[in-house]
Amino acid sequence: MTDNYNLHLNIFTLFLVENSFDLTLNEFMLITDFDFELPDALIAQEPLESREKSRMLTVNRTSKFYKDEHFYNFPKFLKKGDVVVLNNTKVFPARLFGTSETGAKIELFLVRETENRVWETLARPARRLKTGKKILFGENLRAEVLEKSEEGHVFVKFETDGDFDELLEKIGKTPLPPYIKRGDEDFDKDRERYQTIFAKEKGAIAAPTAGLHFTPQILEEIKNSGVEITEITLHVGYGTFEPVRVNDLSEHKVLPENYEISAKTAEILNQAKSENRRIIAIGTTTTRTLETAISKHGKFISEKNLADLTITPGYRFKAIDGLLTNFHLPQSSLLVLVSTFGGGELIMESYKHAVAQKYRFYSYGDCMLIV
Repeated sequence: MTDNYNLHLNIFTLFLVENSFDLTLNEFMLITDFDFELPDALIAQEPLESREKSRMLTVNRTSKFYKDEHFYNFPKFLKKGDVVVLNNTKVFPARLFGTSETGAKIELFLVRETENRVWETLARPARRLKTGKKILFGENLRAEVLEKSEEGHVFVKFETDGDFDELLEKIGKTPLPPYIKRGDEDFDKDRERYQTIFAKEKGAIAAPTAGLHFTPQILEEIKNSGVEITEITLHVGYGTFEPVRVNDLSEHKVLPENYEISAKTAEILNQAKSENRRIIAIGTTTTRTLETAISKHGKFISEKNLADLTITPGYRFKAIDGLLTNFHLPQSSLLVLVSTFGGGELIMESYKHAVAQKYRFYSYGDCMLIV
C-alpha cells in the first residue's frame, strides 16, 4: 500500500515538474493579463543617432533574473557555436497620398498584393471610397476602387503608363507605425533609418524592428566570436500589428504572412539542432517563421510558405533558444508571443521594470534579450 502510494506520488511530482512552466503560462490566457501602464513620453519618436547604443534588458528564464545592459554588448551574451537568425525583409514605401476625382484627399496604406496591381489597402477616409471611384496619384498613377471587405479594407486596382514599382519608390512614403508622429513635410525622413542594414528582399510594410540595432561592426564582432549568422525572409504584414480583438487568447488568430527559408539556412539550422547548439532569433518575425516551419515539418526545409502559427500561452517552443526583441504594445499579439517564450509573470515584471527605468518603447525604442 505504501509503495503504491509513493509510486503514484513520485509520478505525480514528476508530472508537475515537467509541466510547471506550462501551468504558469496557462494562468495568462486573457489578453487583459498582458496590460501595463505606459507613459506616452516613453514611446520613442526618433531613432538614436547610433543604432548600437540602445539599451538592452537581459532576461534569464532559468534564474528569473533580469539586468540592464546596452545593445553594443550583445555579442558578449552569445556562445561559440550559436546561430543568430536575421530577417532580411525590406520595407517598401507602402503609403500613398492622392486625391479623388472630386479633389478630396485620400491616403492608401498598401497591405498586400492579391493579384497583379490589385492591392488590399487601408484607406483614409474609407467612407468616401465607393466602388468604381478613381484616385489620382500625380499624373502617371491611378487607382480604381473594386470593393470593400467586411473589416473595412479597400481593394483597388492600379493603372499606370510606367513601371509601377519605380513609381511606388518615387512617390510612396515610408509606412511608419501610427504611434510615430510625422508632419507631411518630413514624413519620409525615415526611409533609410526605418530599415535594417541587412534588408534585401523587398516586401514588408513594417520593419523587423529588433534588427534595427545592428551595425556592420556588431555583425563582424559576432562572426569573429565563432557564432554563425544566417537569414530568413518574412515579409512583415498587417497581421503582425493587427489588434487582438478577443479577450480569450485561445480564440485569437494572427493573419498569415509570407516567409522563405533557403536551403543553406535550413542546413545550418538543422545542423545546430542535431548538435544541441543554440538558435537565437532576432525578432518576433524570425521567431514566428522558425516555429511555423519546424511545427509544419519537424525540421527546417528549403521552402516558400505561409507563417500561419499563432503563439499563445501553452505553446512549446521547438526552434529557438533565445530571442532579441523590442518592447511591444500592451495587449498585443507580439507581447503575448514574447511572454509565452519568457514566461508570463517574468516578462510582465520585466516590462514594469523597463517602464520604471524609462526604457524607450516600440519601433525606435530599446530592446530585450531573453535566453
